[in-house]
Amino acid sequence: MQKIITVSTLQHNILVDITSDVEDVVKMAGIKSGLVNVYVQGATAGIMIQENWDDSVQNDVVSLMKKLIPAGVWEHDAQDNNGDSHLKAGLVGPSETIPIVNGKMGLSTWQNIFLCEFDGPRNPRNIVITLIDSEK
Repeated sequence: MQKIITVSTLQHNILVDITSDVEDVVKMAGIKSGLVNVYVQGATAGIMIQENWDDSVQNDVVSLMKKLIPAGVWEHDAQDNNGDSHLKAGLVGPSETIPIVNGKMGLSTWQNIFLCEFDGPRNPRNIVITLIDSEK
C-alpha cells in the first residue's frame, strides 16, 4: 500500500512532526507486522527520527545544521541560492523505515518522525508513505 501526504512548512529551516499523519496511514492499512517507509520528495528536505519530548532537540538540530553548513558560501548558490539546503538534506537523507509491530509503529516513547525542511516555506511538501505487510 502507498499513500502520499502533503505538509506545508512555514520556516526556512524547521523540523515538522509528522508522526500522527504516518500513524493514521498505518492504522488505515490494518497491517499487523511489516514495515513503513517514509520518504520526502525533493532535494532540499529530509526525514529524521528524533526525540519528541520538547522542541529543544529539534531546535538544536536546526542550529547544528546552520553551524555545520552555513548559507551563502556554496557554488550552487549561483543557480538558486540554496546550496546549503541541498547539503543539509543530503546529510539527513530523504527517508526512514520503521517496523510495524502488533499493528503499530515500533517507535520508542521518545521517538517521533520529523520532516526536516531546509528550503522553506514550502506549500506543499509531498511525503510518500509505503507499507509492506510481512504476513503476505
